Amino acid sequence: MFDSKELKKLEKKQKKWEEKFKNSRLQQRKFITVSMEEVAPLYTPLDSKDRDFDEKIGFPGEYPYTRGVQTSMYRGRTWTMRQFSGMGSARQTNERYHYLLKHGQTGLSVAFDMPTLMGYDSDHVFSKGEVGLCGVAVDSLKDMEIIFDGIPLDKISTSMTINSPSNILLAMYIAVAEKQGVPQEILTGTTQNDILKEYIAQKEWIYPPAPSMRLIVDSIEYCTKHVPKWNTISISGYHIREAGATAAQELAFTLADGFAYVEAAIERGMDVDDFAPRLSFFFNAHLDFFEEIGKYRAARRIWARRMKEKYGAKNPKSMLMRFHTQTAGCSLTAQQPENNIVRTAFEALSGVLGGTQSLHTNSMDETYALPSEQAVKIALRTQQLIAYETGVVNTIDPLAGSYFVEAMTDRLEDEAEAYFDEIEKRGGVIQCIEDGYFQREIARAAYNYQKAIEKGDRVVVGVNEFVEEDEEIRIPLLKIDKQVEIDQCEMLEKLRKERDNDAVKRTLDNLRAVAEGDGNTVEAILECVRAYATEGEMCDVMREVWGEYTEKSII
Repeated sequence: MFDSKELKKLEKKQKKWEEKFKNSRLQQRKFITVSMEEVAPLYTPLDSKDRDFDEKIGFPGEYPYTRGVQTSMYRGRTWTMRQFSGMGSARQTNERYHYLLKHGQTGLSVAFDMPTLMGYDSDHVFSKGEVGLCGVAVDSLKDMEIIFDGIPLDKISTSMTINSPSNILLAMYIAVAEKQGVPQEILTGTTQNDILKEYIAQKEWIYPPAPSMRLIVDSIEYCTKHVPKWNTISISGYHIREAGATAAQELAFTLADGFAYVEAAIERGMDVDDFAPRLSFFFNAHLDFFEEIGKYRAARRIWARRMKEKYGAKNPKSMLMRFHTQTAGCSLTAQQPENNIVRTAFEALSGVLGGTQSLHTNSMDETYALPSEQAVKIALRTQQLIAYETGVVNTIDPLAGSYFVEAMTDRLEDEAEAYFDEIEKRGGVIQCIEDGYFQREIARAAYNYQKAIEKGDRVVVGVNEFVEEDEEIRIPLLKIDKQVEIDQCEMLEKLRKERDNDAVKRTLDNLRAVAEGDGNTVEAILECVRAYATEGEMCDVMREVWGEYTEKSII
């Protein structure tokens, strides 16, 4: 991309400049990224001298998609503003959704409480004290009907963050749509459904890896046939990063998981071009502005190349990495929580400049509680300010060609490729999970990051610098009333008395037979859902068949 003679001239000039730089007045601190990588004081064409424009950068909407997956990007359509929300009871969550839609949100994203995430009903002994606290409690189709009351599912896109029980919640969503008269063929949205990252980072699993992978392929197969506009999985690096991973680890481990899902679906007998266009991703937007932008650009390029060259994809849509971004929860501080508004704005801007299709901005109070209405509105307004007032959407991929951004993109790509080689040498993703390889790598990165904060090599405003003594928290906090759990358990008891329990038993018996065999579980789960079987009842059936997973201790 650069003339060799001109590069030689530049090299001489740069060496002269470097001598001046060494003799100039310099700050005595480390200049490193959030991932603890050193940053050079200056980047020039010498950092990109071997780059081929068509192969590495190209044009938006064209292979290798470094500059974005759509030709027109935000000139054609602004990213979906999808605030992650769910709280207390189904009715409270429904009210929050109507509030967000009224204030300009363009898509829904459901947060479930811990019992729902772990496949337990609200009246289970393990659920006590947790019902509705970190998200909405969902026990049966009845709850989902209330959550989406008055929300037309033919006009709204919904993302659901749930993993082991994801097929159950997807079935509930389909059943709610049926009751609204909306055919499943036109539903749009996403189930996170990425169980591999649970074993790697977030630790919310139920079953062992093999049956968990079967459930994922079941949903990919079912939706490919019956819910063709649905994103069948959101392959998530977000939680890997939240656990302490570096940007390169988030990039590499997330894409490695994605490759594992592709291979599992192909092994089932599916054609890659039939299912790959509906795979999606979910990345973290951390605080190191340029490192994050390089990460997103590298991710698109790696995914496109692998899908084309290794898996034989011919449909360009199979090569597109479409992704949702959420600002980094782990970057928020309890100290001086108003500072989190600023952190979130910078992180959101990196996601936009990195070409995200969908964005969630965290609220300033999330280190204390679920977001209050005031806090969540500020978070939503942050996205709207970026979209309509900053001018960053006026041109597509405005940072392309930046010597620093392109060098960062190349570095992250190279580091990810090195991780892919290591994962393959160690026997693949599941073997690396069982051996604790991913967990050890993330733990090492998290330790180094914390050590840098404690030594003062990394400044966190309000935590280890610019600290305010005797600080008082003056922001309003949302509290979930204990009555939510009481009411939820009473509603569940009432449901069990009023439903057709013979029908419930028949459908659960059928689910058990399918789980013991090799049929697709989604159809059987749909029958259970329509009969108002509870999530816990369905998960228990599969627990009985497949058992529960216990992680080995990692040293």
